[in-house]
Amino acid sequence: MERDWPGAGEGEAAGTRVWEGKDPSGKLAGMTIAAQTNPGLTAAEVAERVKAGQVNNLPPRSGRTTWDIVRANVFTRINFLLMALFILVLSTGSIVNALFGFLIIFNAGIGIVQELRAKRTLDNLAVVGEGKPLVRRDGLARQLHREEVVLDDLIEVGPGDQIIVDGQMIEASYLEVDESLLTGESDPMLKEPGDAVMSGSFVVAGVGAFRATRVGAESFAAQLTAEASRFSLVKSELQTGINQILRLITWLLVPVGAATVWVQWTRNQGTWQDRVLAIGGALVPMVPEGLVLLTSLAFAVGVVRLGQRNVLVQELPAIEGLARVDVVCADKTGTLTENGLRFGELEVLTGDERHVRAVLAQLAGADPRPNASVQALAHALPQDGPSWVVTAMAPFTSAKKWSGMSFEGEGHWVLGAPDVLGTQGSAAAERAEEVGSTGRRVLLLGEADIAVDAADAPGRVTPRALVVLEQKVRPEARATLAYFAEQNVAVKVISGDNATSVAAVTGSLGVDTGDVVDARTLPDDPEEFAQRVESARVFGRVTPHQKRQMVAALQSKGHNVAMTGDGVNDVLAIKDSDLGVAMGSGAAATRAVAQLVLLDDSFATLPYVVAEGRRVIGNIERVANFFLTKTMYSILLALLVALWLLPFPFVPIHISFVGWFTIGIPASILALAPNAERARPGFLRRVMTFSLPSGLVVAVTTFIAYLLVLPAAGADAAQATQSSTAALLTLMVAGAWVMVVTARPYEWWKVLMILACGLMAFLVIFWLPYQVPGWIAAWPFLARFDPQLDPSNAALMGTGATAGLIAAVLIETIWWLSGRLTGQHRSLWRRAEGQS
Repeated sequence: MERDWPGAGEGEAAGTRVWEGKDPSGKLAGMTIAAQTNPGLTAAEVAERVKAGQVNNLPPRSGRTTWDIVRANVFTRINFLLMALFILVLSTGSIVNALFGFLIIFNAGIGIVQELRAKRTLDNLAVVGEGKPLVRRDGLARQLHREEVVLDDLIEVGPGDQIIVDGQMIEASYLEVDESLLTGESDPMLKEPGDAVMSGSFVVAGVGAFRATRVGAESFAAQLTAEASRFSLVKSELQTGINQILRLITWLLVPVGAATVWVQWTRNQGTWQDRVLAIGGALVPMVPEGLVLLTSLAFAVGVVRLGQRNVLVQELPAIEGLARVDVVCADKTGTLTENGLRFGELEVLTGDERHVRAVLAQLAGADPRPNASVQALAHALPQDGPSWVVTAMAPFTSAKKWSGMSFEGEGHWVLGAPDVLGTQGSAAAERAEEVGSTGRRVLLLGEADIAVDAADAPGRVTPRALVVLEQKVRPEARATLAYFAEQNVAVKVISGDNATSVAAVTGSLGVDTGDVVDARTLPDDPEEFAQRVESARVFGRVTPHQKRQMVAALQSKGHNVAMTGDGVNDVLAIKDSDLGVAMGSGAAATRAVAQLVLLDDSFATLPYVVAEGRRVIGNIERVANFFLTKTMYSILLALLVALWLLPFPFVPIHISFVGWFTIGIPASILALAPNAERARPGFLRRVMTFSLPSGLVVAVTTFIAYLLVLPAAGADAAQATQSSTAALLTLMVAGAWVMVVTARPYEWWKVLMILACGLMAFLVIFWLPYQVPGWIAAWPFLARFDPQLDPSNAALMGTGATAGLIAAVLIETIWWLSGRLTGQHRSLWRRAEGQS
């Protein structure tokens, strides 16, 4: 987009119009004259700076390069440990026992592919969703990508624009910049030519232009981009819990692993190959290779799925936040209603209607950065005749809720909220309230007795007319609000508009508005304020500072708060919320601080967004139950075998069979399955409450079965194989029951998954051993793939099956007890009933 200077084309209300009024005082900067005196860099000067490397190079939007992703998935401690064990086992010549080594390639490949898909999705969506600065070069203003900005570029800004690089103001017309995200200062700062501006701040009122003084890595924008759009698992309850699990496993694995190596090497009477296989069989299952893989996989797939619905995930932990949200604070304008407004009618209170229309046309035509209301007036009331001379201007801000201009010889005119500019109880105020109760937006046009830029403006205001604007409710809003009600997610509509008008719009969507609150009446006491905000549903006349207070108040009551919005007045509340959601057509500053951006502006996308978050987090908890149980029983079983100074009963292929059919396959399916349960605090406690005792049961019952079937000293290899097979049956049955309880509540596809995994496990133990000898006779090279199983001893297999069934009963008991302690099962069955 570009425009010629001076002048502006019609329809450029989104930030490309120029000042067209006469400005004898010079106070308004004129912008037309400014463009002639400050035309910006020439093409040759830009080329010089590009050649010198003085460009605004930013980190990858996704926060990671391709090499970062490859390195993070390949060069890990888990992969190094598995590779060392793989080489050791392979040295014995038993290829079948080395099959676990292919997990390294499989894990790394899946992780790399999915994270690259997520990175590509993020990068592509970020290009669409990012705000493009308006840069003046050779006297022309063009929208450029942020990376195209060079040192000394002249960048124009207006309401809602983010300051993308550090700079110095060259032009300023009543320009107010909010720096609270950087300095904590709550009040916007008035900027004059010569003042410094910092990237990360944003414009709330007025217009201006600044020269870029620091770009790329030298500016704060580089740090902001790296922190706000990073594809990584930054600190969260989920990641903290997983890290604690991995830390616990590491501390247990080192001493138990060392004891296992010593016992199997010194006490095992077999060949060196038998000793190596026994060590591998004990150590391989201790490594939690699937937990990290499926966690990152679930997040990456979540990013891709949301991207397919035009949702830009700017911070990966936002997916976790999605699952925990129990309150959604929605801004009416741009969320429940569409952004655009349409001029409805004009009710003249005093004076001549023709003159009133002329005043409105002059106000709209002279506004350098019109908001939606002024755009509607400009479209319906084109300026007829020459522009009036503007002597003062007061840009609109959400805090004061009015704007105005002083014209030479034509008086001082203000336009804004009737209950702010008018006298309470007056005829104008009552009529405005009546019209507003129909859901339409009402503005009061008044004539002030002092200049609009005076310290005590607007002074005494004489009402002249009511301007009625139509706003269209989003067609998908009703269904979206109904979804949140079904999911027990409270929706609070927060708006700067008149409370009666907000209530009318909200009520038209089938929502019980309850007690509608005018935010100006909220108490000052923090506790009373929090209680009032928690109990009410609809708020009007809310200032940006109050929106921020409301988010903090709800958080103080233990709620996880999502804040949606599109305007610059929503920036601070979105930044402070647990989950900030911005509309794609909203202000650049709003999109920059949000964790999620709805690029298609569709409020109906939010249910899918929430559902995706719940799916990811709920399924990661399932996966953690699988892998922590497996790691715990592997460590405990190895410890028991070492304490009794016995040879380890399993070789690596046995453990691979158990891993495939009771953990790997079901965990991979469940990690990507639908899951509508809202995430709750206490992830680590719930996982530990089930996994630790379950792991203990599996280990102890398997070890007891091994002791019961252990052959006498001097027994041949066939008897040892029969004993191992019986013990493996116990381990397989116990592990399968962990899968059975973790998959609850059941659906047809889960039952099918359980039956399929059970059938494959049965075939491996009871069918495969009888087929292998014939295969080896026909193809001798298959001897390297002998699974070393023999289920022919019915007595031993009966002992193993009995021990497995006892383990299943104990695991069932643990599941119910842990559910009662954590309240997990009540929510599971409620969700199952809802789905049915």
